[in-house]
Amino acid sequence: MEKYQEVERSIIKKYRKEIWHNFVKAVQDYELIQENDRIMVCISGGKDSFLLAKCMQELLRHGKVPFEAYFAVMNPGYSEENLQAIINNAKDLNIPIEIFSSDIFDVIDQVATKSPCYLCARMRRGYLYNKAKELNCNKIALGHHFDDVIETTLLSMFYGSEVKTMLPKLHSENYEGLELIRPLYLIKENDIKAWQNYNKLTFLNCACKFTQNISVKEDSKRLEMKELIKELRKKNYNIDNNIFTALNNINLNCVLGYKENGIYKSFLDDYNQK
Repeated sequence: MEKYQEVERSIIKKYRKEIWHNFVKAVQDYELIQENDRIMVCISGGKDSFLLAKCMQELLRHGKVPFEAYFAVMNPGYSEENLQAIINNAKDLNIPIEIFSSDIFDVIDQVATKSPCYLCARMRRGYLYNKAKELNCNKIALGHHFDDVIETTLLSMFYGSEVKTMLPKLHSENYEGLELIRPLYLIKENDIKAWQNYNKLTFLNCACKFTQNISVKEDSKRLEMKELIKELRKKNYNIDNNIFTALNNINLNCVLGYKENGIYKSFLDDYNQK
């Protein structure tokens, strides 16, 4: 049995409950894939995006809904070593990637910013949408997982002063007909790490030259949220699950106010009518 076949088997067999079941559940519950979709699967080089690619391949083979998938790697200015590592992993895992280039790292290098990750993410999105249009795709699949959802929620509360989370899918505001989906939405990061370690796979942690700077890492608010959840889990093992469930269980009768389509509504608006 080839290495990639062992990896595929581990998704379906050993990690069926933790990975495959939750992958399929997210696809079905959130209606992420419809018949005849053309989906560009984005591979950054890390464990999450490579797992996403393998899950999408399994769904192509075993799923009941026919769709097409294209596996794209954007090179924003990776070192030759990092780019080759991505190419080698794709070959070992039998993933037919298409690499396209952008000048994101060069642009960020010329702009003085304390938030290179934020700027990079915004620029990446534009390049990915344009590539998806070029491939005539109607959807873009990203490798965000369950932990990303929880961390984003806390970041929005603690630093954005609003209750907002990362949705499993959303329509593009600037690219008509394009939709972003997150099929790993219900899969926990520790299970992805376990799958990676079980198969003795080595992926890029972060191929960005900016986050290799110690000061940037120490200033990471997302890392701060990750550590906070880790500490809270010591007292309440289900803390992340509870946060996620709360996002599906918002009682609008017991909040001070909320926004809908950009319009703010206060609890006082209807208070005297009750």
